[in-house]
Amino acid sequence: MIADLPEIRSHSQPYVVEDHSPLVQTAVEPLSDHELMLAVRDGELDALGELFERHHGPLFGFLAKLIGHRTAAEDITQIVFQRMLKYRHTYRDDGSFTAWMYHLARRCAADHFRKASTAATPTDPQNFNDHADSAPHAADHAVTRDEHALLHVALSRLHHDHREVLLLSRFQELSFAEVANILECSAGAAKVRAHRALRELRDIFLSLQREGRA
Repeated sequence: MIADLPEIRSHSQPYVVEDHSPLVQTAVEPLSDHELMLAVRDGELDALGELFERHHGPLFGFLAKLIGHRTAAEDITQIVFQRMLKYRHTYRDDGSFTAWMYHLARRCAADHFRKASTAATPTDPQNFNDHADSAPHAADHAVTRDEHALLHVALSRLHHDHREVLLLSRFQELSFAEVANILECSAGAAKVRAHRALRELRDIFLSLQREGRA
């Protein structure tokens, strides 16, 4: 059972590999996400702590925007990493860790909605301000603080599927190939869905601006 798995905690020191070549001084090079997850799959479970340290912030931001509830997003973020541990044997040698993580996150979010028997509720814009993305896409539509808050209100009003593809492709900056893998569609279809979602977001944003000026 997922609930029986331990809470995932981060490490203060990253997993590294050392170069002991006699011709050079010892060099320290952090392992990639993919290498860390392969280590977890092979039984080095402590390596998951480093992955948690690297990714729990962006993952929480994604879930907070997708679900619209900060406390639930915190719980689901923890569940995602617990599922990584439980289903580590399913991680592939040629896999993308980020895509696999968001694939698990989507399934965990879907479980949340089924259990709650409700759709995502409008999000408090403060949640977005507390965990704002550094990606330039959001800044393009939010020159001022008020416009930034308005943008995320508009985002919360998008249809769930549109909000999901937009968060993955624009806010999390995944490639369309990665988004397609997560959404189980072609890269072309993912790109079309993202463009449609962006148009809808702009329409809602402009409508909210007009309402504010009325």
